[in-house]
Formats: sequence, C-alpha cells, structure tokens
Amino acid sequence: MTRPIVGGIEAGGTKFVCAIGRGRDEVYATTTIPTVDPRSTLIQANNFFREQEKEWGALSAVGIGSFGPLDLNPVSPSYGSIVATPKPGWSDTNIGSYFREQFGVPVVIDTDVNIAAFGEWRWGAAQGLDNFVYLTVGTGIGGGGMINGRLMHGMTHPEMGHMRIPREFDRDDYQGSCPYHGNCLEGLACGPAIEKRWGQKPELLPSSHPAWKLEAHYIGMALVNIICILSPQKIILGGGVMQQSHLYPFIQAEVRRCLNGYIQSPLVQSNIEDYIVSPSLGSQSGVLGAMAIAIEQIES
Repeated sequence: MTRPIVGGIEAGGTKFVCAIGRGRDEVYATTTIPTVDPRSTLIQANNFFREQEKEWGALSAVGIGSFGPLDLNPVSPSYGSIVATPKPGWSDTNIGSYFREQFGVPVVIDTDVNIAAFGEWRWGAAQGLDNFVYLTVGTGIGGGGMINGRLMHGMTHPEMGHMRIPREFDRDDYQGSCPYHGNCLEGLACGPAIEKRWGQKPELLPSSHPAWKLEAHYIGMALVNIICILSPQKIILGGGVMQQSHLYPFIQAEVRRCLNGYIQSPLVQSNIEDYIVSPSLGSQSGVLGAMAIAIEQIES
C-alpha cells in the first residue's frame, strides 16, 4: 500500500523549514523560508507546497511545529494560533487555520519542541519509549516530550525554559536575558545570554572557555529538576548551543554531581551517556517530526 503524501513545517522565529514526502526515507523536497511578516512567510510556504503537489501529488495532511506561545486547545476558537509572542507582527496569527483553509486536509499543530520530540519518538533516539523529554537550547530554551505515550499538554504547553534556577552569584554577575523573568533558565543559558555574558557568539568560544562549565551547570540543574519531577526514561538535548558536542559530558557530570547519588537507576548511575543524548535526527528533528505527526493523524 502506497503511503500518503504529507507536508511538514518547522515554523521557527528565524526561518520556516518545509518538506513534502511520505516519511523519513522519502522526503521529496525541502525549502527554507526566512520568517518575516506572517502574510509573506505563509504565502511562500503555501507556494512551495503548491509547486510540489504538481510533481508528487496532493497533500493528505500537514503537520506543523511552531514557535509560540500557542493556543493548542482544540475547542478554542483560536486553536492553532500563535498568541502573545514577542516576535513582531505574529501575535494572533492562526497558522493552523491558514493551511487548513488552503489545502482542505487535516492539519496538526504543536510546539516546535513537542514536534521535534515526536520525530525522535517515531524515527530517532526515543523509539520505544513512553516517557522522555526533549530540551532545545538555542536562541531560546524550550522543552517538551511524552508522558505515558502522549505529547505533553495541560493548561497550555510546557515552558521548561522559564523554570527558575539559582544564579551562581560567586562566578556569574550576568543578570539574565529573559524579558519576563531575567535569570530563569532561558535568561541564563540560551545562546544570546552566552553571547551577552562573554561578548562572543557561543560557536566562537573554545571548548576550554569557562563559559561551558557554567552553561553545563545551569543546564544540569534544570535536568535534575526535570528528572525529579517527571522521571523520564531519556533526555534529548537539541538546539544550536548543543551543537557544541563537548557540552554533553560536562552536563552529564553535572547532573550526576547534583543528584548526589539520590536517583539509583542505572540509567543515571552507570549509563548516563546513553541517558542524556543528542537527537538522532540531528537538525531535522523538527521538520521530520512535523511530517511524522501528519502521518500519525492519517493513521489514527
């Protein structure tokens, strides 16, 4: 049986990544669109899919992983909308409705982090797991994942980047970059916070720079909170900052140190390198996850 054609959109604050195909091993075309004003950006994405449909056939569903905050309440009149976002011009933009009206097919939308987590669950590092967390550390910090086999939702959606962790006053005088909370996790450990603190972009700092031990400390404390609250079977760390691969052993060591032997699971005690990991799908977790959730919508 031929699998259906689906579209996937990773809608980021900097760029939209769009793809069309039948799954991870059958991605027929992709494109990257700068995120400018909503009208121009959405029209360019729509035009990409229209052109691709001429060659590959009509879309059966579209999956979207978007920056937010998002209205993800299915009974809400504004379901599928970006709500009060600091991204200029994008507040109250209903991405879900736009593509539903354009193509007349099921459209599934979730946070960019939840969608990336879904991609890793279907095709990547979280296959076979019911409980895991995906944390992205980049321009911002966000978290998502699954609890009991279902993507994390509740009153709204997880905002793990805004958990409060103590600032290291004796070695860090940076006040934090978050416009809402100052020195929350995102305010202390996102990419722009590293650049503002040290005066250089993260990718330009050598692996021996003190920035990385401090970064590992903040992320490690956040992961300890997540481990104690959610008890995930695995933690996946993605995002631009985590492309600095030397960060992983620093974070793993910091998690072990902060837990101080309290969690006795062998996942933490002896196999932490397989417990706190990078995304198997790499930078494609988001757009592949969007395709995966569109396929899931059809299958279910």
